[in-house]
Amino acid sequence: MSQERDERDEPEEGQDEPILPAQFGGTVITVGSGGGEGEELPPDLPAELSVLPLKNTVLFPFLLSPLLVNTPASQQLIDEVLVRPDRFLVCAAIRHEVEGAPRADDVYDVGTVLRVVKMLKFPDDSYRLLVQGVARVRLESFSSEEPFLRARIAPMSEVGDLDTVEVEALTRNLSQQFGALVAESSRLSDDLQVLVANLDDPSKLADLVASNLELAVPGKQKILETVDVPERLRRVLAHLTKEGQALEIETEIKEKVQNEMGKTQREYMLRQQLEAIRRELGESEDGEENFDRFRERIESSGMTEEAHRQATRELDRLMQTPPAAAEHSVIRTYLEWMTELPWSNASEDRLDVVEARRILDEDHYGLEKVKDRIVEFIAVLSLKRDLKGPILCFVGPPGTGKTSLGRSIARALDREFARISLGGVRDEAEIRGHRRTYVGAMPGRIVQSLRKVGTRNPVLLLDEVDKVGSDGRGDTSSALLEVLDPEQNSEFSDHYLEVPFDLSQVVFLATANLIDPVHAALRDRMEVIELPGYTLEEKVEIARRFLLPRQIERNGIGNVDFEMPDQTIVSLVERYTREAGVRNLEREIGAVCRKIARRVAEGGETDAVCVDAEDLFELLGPIKFEPELAEEDLQPGVAVGLAWTPSGGDILFVESTRMPGQGELKLTGSLGDVMRESVEAARSWLRTHADDFGIDPIKHFDERDIHLHVPSGAVPKDGPSAGVAMVTSLASILTGRTATPRTAMTGEITLRGKVLPVGGIKEKVLAAKRAGIERVILPEKNRRDIEEISDELLEGLALSYVGTIDEALRHTLSP
Repeated sequence: MSQERDERDEPEEGQDEPILPAQFGGTVITVGSGGGEGEELPPDLPAELSVLPLKNTVLFPFLLSPLLVNTPASQQLIDEVLVRPDRFLVCAAIRHEVEGAPRADDVYDVGTVLRVVKMLKFPDDSYRLLVQGVARVRLESFSSEEPFLRARIAPMSEVGDLDTVEVEALTRNLSQQFGALVAESSRLSDDLQVLVANLDDPSKLADLVASNLELAVPGKQKILETVDVPERLRRVLAHLTKEGQALEIETEIKEKVQNEMGKTQREYMLRQQLEAIRRELGESEDGEENFDRFRERIESSGMTEEAHRQATRELDRLMQTPPAAAEHSVIRTYLEWMTELPWSNASEDRLDVVEARRILDEDHYGLEKVKDRIVEFIAVLSLKRDLKGPILCFVGPPGTGKTSLGRSIARALDREFARISLGGVRDEAEIRGHRRTYVGAMPGRIVQSLRKVGTRNPVLLLDEVDKVGSDGRGDTSSALLEVLDPEQNSEFSDHYLEVPFDLSQVVFLATANLIDPVHAALRDRMEVIELPGYTLEEKVEIARRFLLPRQIERNGIGNVDFEMPDQTIVSLVERYTREAGVRNLEREIGAVCRKIARRVAEGGETDAVCVDAEDLFELLGPIKFEPELAEEDLQPGVAVGLAWTPSGGDILFVESTRMPGQGELKLTGSLGDVMRESVEAARSWLRTHADDFGIDPIKHFDERDIHLHVPSGAVPKDGPSAGVAMVTSLASILTGRTATPRTAMTGEITLRGKVLPVGGIKEKVLAAKRAGIERVILPEKNRRDIEEISDELLEGLALSYVGTIDEALRHTLSP
């Protein structure tokens, strides 16, 4: 294929490029006889010719054109052409950029028949040709594509009356304008003026002028395809007029600059040319207005003295930077950020403690610790107005209301709220911004949020702070250290702004599902408040107050007399969800509401609708979870423990049996290491105190194997709190005494026989009550945890506190 190239460029490997006639130096091989420009062209052409694709150029009939051929396929085509007596080939422009050899559908269907006039070979095996256009032809069909294109051609006859006054005027006008363009342009050779003056054929004149215009391939191809000579003259004249006007404006701009500046340095000359172009486009006045507007915004923004100096310095740079320069947009964007930040704009706080508490209670049920902490902050703020904002971290399972609590706190304080999701963030620049040396640099998310809310004292929620990461771009947790340090964040420095910004008035809230993954130094800077999973009673209250009314409204059944009793909600919680929060509970309530909405839409439900627990099977399908319930009659070896789970508390059956063997202990039920160690400790304590319980050590520990199993084997279990249940189960199977009916227990044990405190007491005690347990055995040191549970929830439940295993077994084993 062939393409045009600039005289200054070197040919690239594998491309066929045109060359200038002056490059035909050295030994010239003349192919055949004749070959001058004035030679008469043969009247008839072959029906089929080889096709040479041209890249970035269009050749016209009757004109001499140089070509450089350096690809094997094109050289093979030229070798085949040279052995023909007529030396004809067809050139056709390529429609678009292609990889590899062009195919038949890659070239235009109108091209020019060429005759090879001269050729010379170079040491690099490239061919340099001089070809002359013969005629316009249409490529009717392609007969082959390998090793090069061949096509059947059909000559295109020119049409149009050339003896009209219009054609004469077009020809004269075209000749005069082109002569003027050649005289003004340094790109065109002066020899073209002589050639045009002696050319009388309108068709050849149009082709000559078109070949020397700065037109793209589609434009030249359109002229080549125009067989109507008057129409071709008009098109070429229109392009010539446009190019002449562009040259005139270019010359005028150069003259203006030269008259104003004279002979100065090249850089200053270029700047003045750009300024002249701006004046032609009418941009100078608007630019001055932009500068004045920036200056006014800097003065009225209330920014610090250091920031004011930085913004003024950048504005001076902007005024001296041409709009076309890349630096201009960078400086302008920086000034927009600086002037739109809330340097001094702060919202007025609501200091009514009673009203704030009412709003918190209105949005969330329970969460007393969090509410008390916010009310305390408001109370102190009303006494000390320059109080720095607290930095709280809410830790709890998903769905417990951590994120929505942030919005509620902002509403209670009457402040703006913004949420920044940190889940999966690994780049330090997300927090501290990018330096302006980078393309597309922006401030970090902290500064972006402040600009969005428009105040300097919003409530900012850093969501999922336990899921930030680190890689080669920096440690996000370390970048948060300055943000969340009350002693440092008054001078927080964003890499993009390069000036300090005061974050001390911002109330930072962070959320996490687990506190352990949080960086130790970051954890030390925050006040951690744990949000345990909701109890059954709390879930029922939340569903009745918030979830059910919201789903009724969302599903369009607000006009229906719809009722869902508490017992139905209890069934939803126990049999269709198993979670610490209430997200799945709300989904199930929404599913019930959608079923009712469908019945209403179908005309089946027009009266009052009450969904009972028995209706859930029809509406939601089979139950998904079966709750554990206490058993009245327990056989020896079975004890009831209490467990904490992310979805709340639950009872846990511990089963033991014995069989002839060699004193081995087998454990099953997906028990973790800590739980296995609890069983070992229980067995060792019982063997040590075997005489106290009338147990034969040799018979029961050396000649019998013990198998301990905890049901729900697919669920992993671990933790020390099942120690009392383990020792009770083993003591029951070894003594033959059953465990006390409807009694559950929890507590860690030691080899010395101590019962140590454990966590999750509230969830465990409430789970025991739900399961029908009547007595709960707790470690003595957990007595204080019961104070968090209301007397109403403890009604009907007996609590016993023990400090040793002996005390525990007196309560847990039947006489």
